[in-house]
Amino acid sequence: MKHIKFLLINPTSAIWRVQGGERPRQSRFFRFSMLPSLYVAASMPSYVETRIIDEEVAPIDFETDADIIGVSFMTYNAPRAYEIADRFRREKGKPVIFGGYHPTFMPEEAIQHANAVCIGEAEGNVPRMMEDFAADELKQFYSSEPVKLTGLPRLNRTLIRKQDYAPADALQATRGCNYQCSYCSVSAFHHHHFRVRPVDEVIDELKSLGRYVLFMDDNIIGDRQYAKQLFAEMIPLRKRWFSQCGLGIADDEELLRLASRSGCQGLFIGFETLSEEGLRSWKKRTNLGKDYLAIIRKLHAAGIAICAAFMFGGDNDTPDVFERTLEFLLEANVETIQATRLTPFPGTPLFAELDRQGRIFDKDWSHYDFNHVVFEPLHMSCDALDKGVSWLLRQFHTRNRVARRVWNSLQYLDPGLVLGGVLPLNLGWRHKLTEDGNFQRGMELATGPGRKI
Repeated sequence: MKHIKFLLINPTSAIWRVQGGERPRQSRFFRFSMLPSLYVAASMPSYVETRIIDEEVAPIDFETDADIIGVSFMTYNAPRAYEIADRFRREKGKPVIFGGYHPTFMPEEAIQHANAVCIGEAEGNVPRMMEDFAADELKQFYSSEPVKLTGLPRLNRTLIRKQDYAPADALQATRGCNYQCSYCSVSAFHHHHFRVRPVDEVIDELKSLGRYVLFMDDNIIGDRQYAKQLFAEMIPLRKRWFSQCGLGIADDEELLRLASRSGCQGLFIGFETLSEEGLRSWKKRTNLGKDYLAIIRKLHAAGIAICAAFMFGGDNDTPDVFERTLEFLLEANVETIQATRLTPFPGTPLFAELDRQGRIFDKDWSHYDFNHVVFEPLHMSCDALDKGVSWLLRQFHTRNRVARRVWNSLQYLDPGLVLGGVLPLNLGWRHKLTEDGNFQRGMELATGPGRKI
């Protein structure tokens, strides 16, 4: 089989893109280690040589000698991905293949700009795509069911520069989610299936990584018995780890104890909304009836920091939602937040329903970045939703509140975590929100969205 050079590109928006010799403006704490791209590379046949370019840290080499170009992207990067692909095909005559969430959900759109589209996970498609390309028989569409996670190939982590990304080695123990939240593209992409890697394989990989690790799992406690076994076997490794999980971790004393003992230092948790009606409308049933404040305090007592995710713009939200949510976040002393405008991604039930109702007015995919309003909210104007989120972000990240949050966190979190993680993340958010315009928009509502709009 002939040797094939493959260039895999991860595009990004113009605000974060490396252009010329300029240094990236986004903090490395917001860049993870390109785990999906590393798995694509690891899935390639032995005769394929892969190079990875992330536009946040390096410009694209359009003069590359690569034989075939790959572009992996989510919805908000689709226009940039199409621009890159069109240029390679038109000016350089190079074939282009697409993969990722957006091409999976919109393959007929994507194929207008590519020679082939990978629908679903790379491990089930990439070997066939390369074999067909080598034989000059590349097809337009390649699709596979979610793959088994036993025996995943070892990753070549030298394909990226570690210093460009968050200071933790990334890996996965599980994939997917079996819940059916209407807004979630992750669950839809994985066909609502939750899968686990053999614990011994995860432990073996952990032994080769540094002290700080990031599990890029959608819900690491999706199978509680599996999680307990994994955490128990991690204890002797003395790692310090971070991941994403559901609120259920606080319901199970043994699970929480094992997570803490195994080195869990921070969790990203989707609280989504303070409204029970809102949770029901999004089918986020796992959060119903939960005492958010009690859960946060229990996690803090276990020495675990929290990144709390909230979305705004649901059909139960009124303009006072921003002030009420800010009050809760400050009372709970949540270490960091992800506050976003509700975004109906293609492929989700939410997109289908809002589109059926004629409420989606903007299908410029570059606006599907959580930083734009693309649909008509029910109980507030688009402007109220947009500026309300900006107001909350600005208020949460004032200097005084960051300082108070850091000081309070020192009372129950490891000082190294607070000074090496919580503080840099909050300062990074201040920089990011200044660059993307949220702080400026938030100034327009200095007296509070509930009173001004």
